Amino acid sequence: MTTDQIILFSLFALVFAGLLWGRFRYDLVAFAALMAGVVLGVVDTKHAFDGFGHPATIVVALVLVVSAGLVRSGAVFLITRTLVDSTRSLGAHITLMGAIGGVLSAFMNNVAALALLMPVDIQTARKAGRGPGLSLMPLSFATILGGMVTMIGTPPNIIIASIRGESLGEPFKMFDFAPVGGIAAIAGLAFVALIGWRMIPQGEDKGAAGDPMDGLAQYIAELTVPEGSKLIGQRLSDLYAEADKTDVAILGLVRKGERRYGTQRNTKLAAGDALVLEAAPDALDEFRAALKLDFAETRRQEALRADGAGLTTIEVVVPAGARIDGKTALSIGLGWRQRTVLLGISREGKKITHQLRKTEIRPGDILLLLTPDGHASDVTEWLGCLPLADRGLQVTENTKTWMAIGIFGGAVLAASLGLIYLPVALGVVVVAYVLTNILSVQELYDHIEWPVVVLLGSMIPLGAALESSGGTELIANSLTSLTAGLPAWAVLTVLMIVTMTLSDVLNNTATTIVAAPVGIQMAQSMGVNPDPFLMAVAVAASCAFLTPIGHKNNTLILGPGGYGFGDYWRMGLPLEILIVAVSIPSILVFWPL
Repeated sequence: MTTDQIILFSLFALVFAGLLWGRFRYDLVAFAALMAGVVLGVVDTKHAFDGFGHPATIVVALVLVVSAGLVRSGAVFLITRTLVDSTRSLGAHITLMGAIGGVLSAFMNNVAALALLMPVDIQTARKAGRGPGLSLMPLSFATILGGMVTMIGTPPNIIIASIRGESLGEPFKMFDFAPVGGIAAIAGLAFVALIGWRMIPQGEDKGAAGDPMDGLAQYIAELTVPEGSKLIGQRLSDLYAEADKTDVAILGLVRKGERRYGTQRNTKLAAGDALVLEAAPDALDEFRAALKLDFAETRRQEALRADGAGLTTIEVVVPAGARIDGKTALSIGLGWRQRTVLLGISREGKKITHQLRKTEIRPGDILLLLTPDGHASDVTEWLGCLPLADRGLQVTENTKTWMAIGIFGGAVLAASLGLIYLPVALGVVVVAYVLTNILSVQELYDHIEWPVVVLLGSMIPLGAALESSGGTELIANSLTSLTAGLPAWAVLTVLMIVTMTLSDVLNNTATTIVAAPVGIQMAQSMGVNPDPFLMAVAVAASCAFLTPIGHKNNTLILGPGGYGFGDYWRMGLPLEILIVAVSIPSILVFWPL
């Protein structure tokens, strides 16, 4: 073993010890190890920061932005309304989401499948009053498992098919992976849905509802029935089912500027009617997007959209002596002076009987305001109000739902067919979302989990240094010597275990490139068919469940799920053991030696 190899193995050991200890944040530990590698001379200075431009790092950053665009466009609301019910038990929710994720990831890249479903899972968790960390890890594992079924589902399968073509003359076909990968995926999904999710540590970040301001979030608000709406002619009571689904209370009706007496449940709706509602900001936005309602000040809304800027909702508290204290939004010219719309008022549970913009504001009121992106602080200062903690309350662009889905779907299809590189496809989606005002430029970088980017950017050069120093080849030679004279099933088992372990430390693409030639070499030395060995590598390289750095999907959920580095192995270790136990007999049956 060379000096460089000793240093690198020592650095990896220290990194994992530091990450498992959890005393320091994971991005700081990884970056410190990278700097140590540069100072000690095992990482080339010229390539020290290559990891920050690596496709894996770029994909993680872009996927988070694309996910935000799918939320803003209303695509996530569309899926949650049709497929997901927040009243389901956690186990039933995980089973359903796991099945959807597994099927989707078989026919599209599993990173893209998670990008689509992750915001759905987070929204459902919030509505159910539980932390997303209780369901995001099962969803990530499910999309990883589903990707093993076809050639396009996961990068290791594509690489294995290519290596087989170069070494043996013919690549694997699209569904050659299905018999073994499908059985492993079904067994893994069953474990995740029935047992695995119960092993996730029930930490505060994972089990809490996640928004400390929920108790202050109920607003009296108004939404207007637009011209040509499908709601025209329906009774107000016909909207109660959707209101219950989105946690919105319908309090009454305003027609021609006058608040009607009582609940008006049997009144037939007309264009221009304003619904008086009580709801939290996100529930209000979901209700508006679901029924295609307008904000109360339709003209001001149209003027804001004509500016081409994204819209943001902010919450402010009115102190005594504020500009708006004792006045109405209409009287101070909130709309024409500040291009801002009053969406709702929270007043300590007291009833508000007038139209919102004609309601006199009192000290202590909490206002929900619709404002152009980037102008929140100016509006707050002009009003003389105090801002509440920023909750990232963005306005759903429900008129662009199918546009956002079409852009995302087209990019994923092109990447799946090999017409465009996946990172480039995701980059095109981000650019298209900005150009179509689904996402604003101001909020682009707010959705990226920068600690995760630093983690990946730091670990990738260390993994590359390990490979270039001959460290991975050393592992491969040791593996060949270790398995000499063992029966075929035992050799396959050792190969899978070592490949899984490497995949948990390196990323699965690098592991496949190293392990596949080793598998072919082992088969040739035994004088047997190399296909079973390639299948063993394909399954094992994909099954990186012990750490957040082995697979991009596990990295993606690290921040949103509130996980620690040491949380993954609790469900991941028994899952990896199950995959090995199921895969070895399947390989020997479908790909005999």
